[in-house]
Amino acid sequence: MADADQTDESLTPAQRLKSSNPRIIDAGVATITDMETLQACVAYENQHQQRLPILKQLGQRAEELREES
Repeated sequence: MADADQTDESLTPAQRLKSSNPRIIDAGVATITDMETLQACVAYENQHQQRLPILKQLGQRAEELREES
């Protein structure tokens, strides 16, 4: 399992969010496990596409991470 976690964390924000396939984006957001990665994804989305549904999804993931802490 440690290898899977390490792989998830090595994905760039572009790899997580650049797809036009919503399922790939959903998976990219769902596999975010730390606030640093989440913040990088929010910054990426704000700089590039600024899609409100994706930003809302990232906000929900942030809430989940806070609850897990």
